[in-house]
Order: sequence, then C-alpha cells, then structure tokens
Amino acid sequence: MSKFKFIFFIILFVVISLKYGGNVKGVFSKTTTSIISIYLDMKTTVEQSISEHFAQQNEIQELRIANRNLENSAEVLSAFATKLNDILKTNNIEEYAPKVKLVRSVAYANLNDYYKVWINYKDFNASRIYGLLDRGSSAGIVVQKDGNPMALLLGDPKCIFSVFVGNTKIPGVVMGKNKEVHVKYIPLWMNPKAGDEVITSGLDGIFFGGVRVGVVTKVIKEELSKTAIVKPYSKINVPSYYYIIQKN
Repeated sequence: MSKFKFIFFIILFVVISLKYGGNVKGVFSKTTTSIISIYLDMKTTVEQSISEHFAQQNEIQELRIANRNLENSAEVLSAFATKLNDILKTNNIEEYAPKVKLVRSVAYANLNDYYKVWINYKDFNASRIYGLLDRGSSAGIVVQKDGNPMALLLGDPKCIFSVFVGNTKIPGVVMGKNKEVHVKYIPLWMNPKAGDEVITSGLDGIFFGGVRVGVVTKVIKEELSKTAIVKPYSKINVPSYYYIIQKN
C-alpha cells in the first residue's frame, strides 16, 4: 500500500508540473527579476555615493589650491590698492574702498526655474540692485522680491547690466536667455566677434568695471543693432556661496 501511495504522488506531481509548470515558472521568473532589480538599484546607489565622495574630495583639493592662489592675489591687490589710494589722497580724491561680502543661496525661488534663488543676506537694502560674483566672475544680480533678497542668475531674462565686449570695449547690455547670455544693443557699425571676452563696464553702479562675464560664441546682426551670444563663465550650483557687492 505504501508503494502504491508513493507512485500515486509521483504521478500527481508530474501531472501538476505539466499543467501548471508555466505559471510556476512565471512566478519564479518575476520574483527573480524583482530581486535583481533591487540589487541593481542598491548597486547604483552605492556607486553614486562613492563617486560623490571622491568628487567632493577632488573639489576640496581644487578649492584649497584656488584659496592659496587667491591669498597671493589678495596680497598683491592690497599693495596695489594702497598705492592707488595714496595717489587719490594726493589729488584730493575720495579713497576707493570697494566692499564685498560672502553670502549663500539657500533655495530656488520657483520650481522648475533654476535662475532665481533666495539669498541669505542680512544687510539687504530693498532699494538697491547688487552685483553677484562667483569665483571672480559675474554670476548675476540681486534684487528684492517681497522684501527679501533674490538672486537673478545669468540666464534669467531680468538679469540686466551693462558690459563691454572685446579689447575695443564695445558697449552693450546683458540680458539672460536660459543657458545663454545675450549682449544686446551693440551699435551696427561696431564689430564684436566670436572669442571676444565680455566684462562688466561698471557704468550702471551694479558691478565694478572689469568683472569677467563670458566669451562670445556668435554674433547676430539685427535690424537696428547687433546681439552677441555669450557662454558665461559662472556655472549654476544651488545651494552655493557667492560674493555680493556691497560697495563698488
């Protein structure tokens, strides 16, 4: 009788396997796929974490080198400023003492708009427009929004200030346009060209004169003026630290 039961169970198992084997295999395959997917997600997360760690380490090293270079530049500029102010005093001209302050961008002002960010700046004067610097280059301007300081980074259509183009100091006005920066209202008889460097003019009281903005990539001739398309030096990175120009 035991032998009969054993044979019966074997036959029953074979029948079930033949009839439902595809379903069993499907369930097994689905489970295996899910496990592999979870593993790959975990693997990707770990790899990204490791990459971010090493990227941060490299950035720290680069910033240390840049800081040493800035310290050397600061010493030279301090000596130059002292000589300059001695000359100004001799000629009864007011001492030139520009001021900048380190500030931090804390969050985007609007979702899906990467060119407007809130700035943590306690000494903000809502009646002023401030220049914003990123590693020695123009990053944008700071204006008031609901009484609070908001940075309009290069690329924002309302980020507007005066500039010079090229060695001949061709005048123009910067206006943001997403990833590009446009220098508009260049007189038709002037000839900016690709490769020209764009710097702030300082004529609008927002920036010092001579702050780097970017490099011309293309020039468009329009009906009444020319427009230079510029690739900016500053790269968007939020949250990030900037220097705000308190006095120029």
